[in-house]
Amino acid sequence: MVLSPAVSAVATLLGMAAVFVWRVREGRTAVTLRKIVIPPLGMATGFSMFVVPGFRVPLVWALSAFLIGAIVLAWPLLATSRLERSGDAIMMKRSGAFFAVVLVLAAIRFAARSYVDQFLTVQQTAGLFFVLAFGMILRWRLSMLLAYRALTALPPLVAEAAD
Repeated sequence: MVLSPAVSAVATLLGMAAVFVWRVREGRTAVTLRKIVIPPLGMATGFSMFVVPGFRVPLVWALSAFLIGAIVLAWPLLATSRLERSGDAIMMKRSGAFFAVVLVLAAIRFAARSYVDQFLTVQQTAGLFFVLAFGMILRWRLSMLLAYRALTALPPLVAEAAD
């Protein structure tokens, strides 16, 4: 089944809108260890795609994609979000630019994917961009985990006095 570019674009925009709604709602609740750890663990199941030979890419390419995601593309997420204590709860504090950063990162990935599609199969491109996204999310979540551990190690009064 081949989808027209218009259908694909509409589906992408609807998916992006759903993710934004979910992120806004999620940002209103306290951050927990589970909320930090589960997304990368769930996403890691996607590596099973590499069992299928059509998705396989050279290891150097995969490592490069992972590092680009972890070093370059994770940086804006790290710069526009942080955890802070609010009473007994740990809350995600996003800057006003956070959602703009997410949109720009999506646009960069879309443009890069369009370019890479000229040289690789659709499956290989999907595999590489999955690894890139995993690197980005893993670094962001590991940073959140370290911040969460630091905040939960402090008594609430000490954390509030540090602000």
